[in-house]
Amino acid sequence: MQVTTSIPGITAEAAAAAAMAAVRHAEQNGWKINVAVCDRGGNLMAFLRMPGAFLHSINIAIDKAYTAASFGFPTKAWMGAVGHDEGMKLGFSSQPRLIVFGGGLPIGRGDWIGGIGVSGASEAEDEECARAGLAAIDMA
Repeated sequence: MQVTTSIPGITAEAAAAAAMAAVRHAEQNGWKINVAVCDRGGNLMAFLRMPGAFLHSINIAIDKAYTAASFGFPTKAWMGAVGHDEGMKLGFSSQPRLIVFGGGLPIGRGDWIGGIGVSGASEAEDEECARAGLAAIDMA
């Protein structure tokens, strides 16, 4: 019987590089963001807050990364996945830490190794920054 498993994960160096790249992209566009990177288990690996970024966006960025890491698909895909099932919409929206709007992306190709979450700009701008983070670590 096998007792342990080897689960792929993101390194601290890659998590930090992805977060910094997201911030650099935001700086170039005049946006102020918070960015978080989690491993596949939802554990926070890196976090950066730009001066002036919204304080409430701190936890939203962390929860976007957590949501993307725990399910392996973009946070904005949630509403499409739930469809018109009102019960599921209500049930999912009441779950702590589950974000159902854009700005959170899984990290990895095929099998994912974590998630990146950005909050503070518009939904599309958050996702653009998250994609810049992924590109910096060759995971876009």
